[in-house]
Amino acid sequence: MFELFKRVKTVVSAELHSLIDKAEDPIIMIEQYLREMNQEIVSAEKATAKIMAEEKLLNRKIQEAKVLVEKRESQAIEALKSGREDLAKRALQDKKNVAEEVDQLVALHQKTQTQVDDLKDKLKVMKAEFREMELKRDGLKSRAQAAKAKTSINRSLSASNSMSAKKGFQRMEEKVLQSEAEADTTEELQVMSKSLEQELNDLNDQSEIDLELQRLKDQLNK
Repeated sequence: MFELFKRVKTVVSAELHSLIDKAEDPIIMIEQYLREMNQEIVSAEKATAKIMAEEKLLNRKIQEAKVLVEKRESQAIEALKSGREDLAKRALQDKKNVAEEVDQLVALHQKTQTQVDDLKDKLKVMKAEFREMELKRDGLKSRAQAAKAKTSINRSLSASNSMSAKKGFQRMEEKVLQSEAEADTTEELQVMSKSLEQELNDLNDQSEIDLELQRLKDQLNK
């Protein structure tokens, strides 16, 4: 009954990398092993309960038989008091038979009790080991997930597509910088163009003022 349980314990206790080397998903396998262990415990509990029920039944039969032995003793005495020696003899014979049956039941009960105690001890061990495996499960899950994450990151860092993505990012960054430079240049050209236009307008305004000034001078001279 306990061979599978022992094998499951050995496998679950193995190092995580050994499971990975076997191309098995550690988390899935751990859950499966725990289910198998739990099934073993359930079977052991049923077997223990059955033996315990038999032990209780034997104990009840023993008590009933002992009561019957005492009853036959009293009945034999009453038969003698009534002058029924033959009936008293029959009561004593039945008492003897029942007493022998009690001895057999007691021996069987002791054997059954030993089996019950043995099954209870083994069941305690199984439950303790199952609990231990449950506690280890969380740790193994964390280690498995960490290993997968680490592997994924390492593959991403070493993969050629990652380098291509990095180069592509740098290329897009250069395009953005170029666009910004072009925008700045366009803005400078607009400012320069505006300044030139303003200077030309100012020049025209100054020419008109000079003409007006010369007109006034000519008028005074006249």
